[in-house]
Amino acid sequence: MDLGAISWQLPAGIIMLTIGGDLLVRGAVRVATALNVSRLLIGITLVGFGTSLPEMVTSIRAALVGSPGIAVGNIVGSNIANLLLVIGAAAIIYPLATPRDSVMRNGGMVAFATLLLVGIVHYGVIDRAIGGLLIGLLILYFVYCYVHDRRMTAANGGKPHGDEDIPESNIHVVLALLMAIGGVSLIIFGARWLVDSSIELARFYNISETFIGLTVVAIGTSLPELVTTIIAALRKQTAIGVGNILGSNIQNIFGILGVTAIIQPIEIPEQIMRLDIWIMTAATAIFLIFAYTNARLSRFEGLLLISAYAGYIALLTYLDVLPVLTREL
Repeated sequence: MDLGAISWQLPAGIIMLTIGGDLLVRGAVRVATALNVSRLLIGITLVGFGTSLPEMVTSIRAALVGSPGIAVGNIVGSNIANLLLVIGAAAIIYPLATPRDSVMRNGGMVAFATLLLVGIVHYGVIDRAIGGLLIGLLILYFVYCYVHDRRMTAANGGKPHGDEDIPESNIHVVLALLMAIGGVSLIIFGARWLVDSSIELARFYNISETFIGLTVVAIGTSLPELVTTIIAALRKQTAIGVGNILGSNIQNIFGILGVTAIIQPIEIPEQIMRLDIWIMTAATAIFLIFAYTNARLSRFEGLLLISAYAGYIALLTYLDVLPVLTREL
């Protein structure tokens, strides 16, 4: 693949992932509401899964072609981008409400998943047994969400709890189903272009695949979360925006790593063990502290999160790109 092909396949893949993720979320949510599923449960499961599907397909593709740096870097980098870039941008647009009970429940699960990943990463490899464990934990999380949602609905007099979080849709169910199927198709083809062009980009400029996975691929696959959360902030429906990010990060660790490892065991790149897993852990802690205090994320805190992400990207560039430029000069 030459530089000309990379120049159009890379952005085309990102665009297809973004559009595909949006179509999948909108279609799946409409079908679920037609089946009288609580919108809060939809937000935690379907929206989080739909916006995480680009990461899943991308990581599976990268693992199958022998690029663990992109496979793992995509997941770790996406979680960092979600907590710092996406949440930060949304909070700057409109302060995000973060009810303490939700932060303690879903935020606590994010913290548990993050700490578990720290231990797994330093094991050196994510094999099929660990992948099965992660999938099992994801299933338990979904069961917990369902049981909690049923209890909240019963306490709310039988009215589905959280129905204000997701706006009504007038899309016909058949059209919604076709949208979801079309979204999955776009995600699959977009992931292929994104992964293949990213590998060639790393080889062309002699940059590590891990760096590309943590930056270009991670930001590209996080665009559905960015779009969903920013739209929620613009509509002042901040609960679904925050819930989307928490659910997405949980599913990135449990679901995406789990499925990817079952299909193809993954070796952990040394750079991620040495640096990026700790950055993700710090980002999780900072977000939870900001979210828990005052039960909201202010614009100033959003700016701090954005600044932290800019500093992280600058650090990666200094460590990975600057040495290459120095050698060439």
